[in-house]
Amino acid sequence: MKKQSFLFLIGGILSLIIAMGIGRFAYTPILPLMQKDLSFSNTVAGYIASSNYAGYLLGAILGGALPLKKYRVIILKISLIISILTTALMGLTYSHFLWYVLRFLSGVSSAYVLVLASGIVLDKLAVISKTSWSGLFYGGVGLGIFLSSLFIPTLNRLFQWEGTWIGLAIVSGILASFVWIWLDEAPNDLEMKNKQEIFALVPPTKWLLWLTIAYGLEGLGYIVTGTFIVSIAEKTSYFQKDATLVWMMVGLAAIPSCLIWSVLSKKCGHVKSLVLAMALQSLGMAMPAFWISKTSFIISALLFGATFMGITTLATTLGRHMNPSNSSRTIGILTAIYAFGQLIGPILAGVLSSFTHNFTTALIGASSVVLIGAGMLLNGIQFEKKSKGILISK
Repeated sequence: MKKQSFLFLIGGILSLIIAMGIGRFAYTPILPLMQKDLSFSNTVAGYIASSNYAGYLLGAILGGALPLKKYRVIILKISLIISILTTALMGLTYSHFLWYVLRFLSGVSSAYVLVLASGIVLDKLAVISKTSWSGLFYGGVGLGIFLSSLFIPTLNRLFQWEGTWIGLAIVSGILASFVWIWLDEAPNDLEMKNKQEIFALVPPTKWLLWLTIAYGLEGLGYIVTGTFIVSIAEKTSYFQKDATLVWMMVGLAAIPSCLIWSVLSKKCGHVKSLVLAMALQSLGMAMPAFWISKTSFIISALLFGATFMGITTLATTLGRHMNPSNSSRTIGILTAIYAFGQLIGPILAGVLSSFTHNFTTALIGASSVVLIGAGMLLNGIQFEKKSKGILISK
């Protein structure tokens, strides 16, 4: 049982590597390579990014709203196939319109994978009383970012940016074969879930509104750094040849981050941990706007990597604990508002940077938005203080 559960978890991690770490986020380090070769503007780059987030928004809404519980493993696997195909096709066309379409479809599939894989894996971990493993699961996104940043420089050197997309799709295809074998859902998992699960006392369900708005602001702010940090670094004298290093630092920090934030949330509370993570992220995002150096970019990348998936872990876990009877729907709603923020962020940042000829204003604005979101969560700490010692979480 232990080996089977471990392989199941690895299957979940691999699905996030494919759809999120590669399918969704590989655009960030490949973007400067494409711009260098094809010379399109930051505004166009922002539109391509936002088309992905528009798809992500649609996927999150559908993933949370449609009754997919019986078929979620099948739909997850179909979504992975779409993610791999859209990644490959990005390297086979030079049409802006087709890029918009491909990134949109990639966004839909990555949202489905995140929402469905989160529901499948978190439910299974609850059944086997291993909810603490959720941090390992969400670490798959960071691992995907790190792996893609290892492959990208070599693939680009050998096959240019076109071959980089195709090469990453081939890697994804190989990883997907293991997801097919290991990620499966036993019929009795769902029945056992409610019997074996005890949740920590969390803020009341009505507080979900505060969490949802703050998470939407996080989506709006974080995505500016998430989309443009490599392009910004590449335009400085410090990273002209190795800007992918910045993205590698993001991935490296992201791998253990979810586990660290999960442990911290058990000791200090989910809301407190979420506020701290968003405040640290805000600091890291603003850093390159005020201090341009190799060190500032590395620190910014590490702080960003250490928090962006940690925030997702904390927010989705907290939301799920507040509404355990329908985890996929709650995660879907949170992911949808987060995706709506992401949809707007790159367009605003792209237009602002084209207007001001730098990213300073966009970075400061994005950092401020995340800090406001953190401030909105402060009123939730009181519930954790009240609940301390009343209920024991498994």
